[in-house]
Amino acid sequence: MFNTLIVAMANPFQNNSSLFILIIFLFLLYFFMLRPQQKQQKKHQQMVSQIKKGDHVITIGRLHGVVDEVNQTDKTVTLDCDGIYLVFDLRAISTVSAPAPTAALEPETKDEADSEASETVDSEASDSEADATDDPTK
Repeated sequence: MFNTLIVAMANPFQNNSSLFILIIFLFLLYFFMLRPQQKQQKKHQQMVSQIKKGDHVITIGRLHGVVDEVNQTDKTVTLDCDGIYLVFDLRAISTVSAPAPTAALEPETKDEADSEASETVDSEASDSEADATDDPTK
């Protein structure tokens, strides 16, 4: 035991090199583990702060729902999951998808589809009438 103390006192540079290795190890730990985690937390916090009514979200329990209400003072969000309203903490939101498509867009697209379908039927009918008048054998 005393021999190791004498050797440690005789070689003072060995302690400095181990301290240098420890400092490098702590720097690498910060650079490869803690810094990316802090960036991810900042990105998640920004995503959660931008949640608004109508956004599709997925919770940490993989529950999919549409945001009905966001309460920033209590840090809660109310989700509409097929008519069932559930209240979650904002930290429970895992991902935010695009907002839900509005119902006003659907009738417009149906009207456009109906008008396009009627135009194609009308053009096919006029083509068949033209063929019938051109052919005298029919």
